[in-house]
Amino acid sequence: MEYVGRVPAPPLDRFIDDIYCLSGVPTHRLVNVPPMPSAHLFLHLDGPVRLWDSDRATPPVVFTDGWFMGVWTRRFLFEYPAHVQLVGVHFKPWGMSPFVDMPAAELRNRWVPVDAVWRRSVDRMRNRLGDVTSPAETLLVLEEELRSRLADAPARGLDLVRHTGGRLEMTHGGISVGALADAAGVSGNHLANLFKTHVGVTPKHVARIYRFARLIISVDALGPVDWAELAQGAGYFDHAHFSREFKDFTGHTPTEYLALRRRFPAERRGPQDYGPMPAD
Repeated sequence: MEYVGRVPAPPLDRFIDDIYCLSGVPTHRLVNVPPMPSAHLFLHLDGPVRLWDSDRATPPVVFTDGWFMGVWTRRFLFEYPAHVQLVGVHFKPWGMSPFVDMPAAELRNRWVPVDAVWRRSVDRMRNRLGDVTSPAETLLVLEEELRSRLADAPARGLDLVRHTGGRLEMTHGGISVGALADAAGVSGNHLANLFKTHVGVTPKHVARIYRFARLIISVDALGPVDWAELAQGAGYFDHAHFSREFKDFTGHTPTEYLALRRRFPAERRGPQDYGPMPAD
């Protein structure tokens, strides 16, 4: 598939890693998606998309238009249609907060139709996108929509979450929550409550996801892999903890994951190729 994306202009770049268009025929229809440090907006323009929670008590969902999803703390499965035409936004973990008028916790580990968050917006966005002829124009339309939705003033505590979340991003989760709280001049409980408000999860959980993301992106499946070295480099100092978290986040042991990646080498052409793995 072809990925065309970019970082939006300020001030959107404080909250968004990239906006993008994804189109073409997927190499794998069904993919297994581990937790990654982001929230998302998807607008699908060609065929229904089916998603499954790894928690089997939760029924699958089908979207024919678009959906928001908050930060996920467990893996899920995503089934592409036979042909993909998708417009997306990768928000930073705290980045969805100033664009939606609902608690972040209500989007944690959930998919919600766009119209349930931005009321009566899908048809209007589809009509606007239907008039453009290139990915560059599509991204301009999307950026204009996001700019119009950005809150005029940050909600209480968002600047502090953005600052401390940025430190977690820069250190790949390698800074303790206590050190973050001390540097911000607040208690650990206060910082945790602000993260729950604007991210949906605690800073400790955000750190775990950043640490895992650093590890999974550093794996070169085509060469020899020293898991102990990679794990230590990502901040795991307990091998049992690393193995347990890896299985929780991917559904595979490190050995199983490596065999899968060698069987289906990933061409990393965009952010959507980092983390997700074939499930079919």
